[in-house]
Amino acid sequence: MPETNHDLSKLPMQTLRDIPQPNAGAQQITALVKEGGRITGYQLSDGRVLSKEEGIRLARQGGIRGVGVAARNGNEYLKSLPDENEGNNLSNLPSVTQ
Repeated sequence: MPETNHDLSKLPMQTLRDIPQPNAGAQQITALVKEGGRITGYQLSDGRVLSKEEGIRLARQGGIRGVGVAARNGNEYLKSLPDENEGNNLSNLPSVTQ
């Protein structure tokens, strides 16, 4: 049986559709906006609250650091870039309601 060399550490990056380069003034996501347990938006480090679609658009423009754009079942969403720090993963951020 041939030996295969799979680097599983690269798997999280392969799930991302787009990895934008953040610009100098890029914000960080500090909280998730949720309705009924579903993420509907993002709160940024400058206090702004964006819808999910606005967050994806801003991330693609380099306005949000530490995230990439992923898709599941045709729906795009932001996903943390793997960086060995579990504390800044989007799933570990607090939730706020609108």
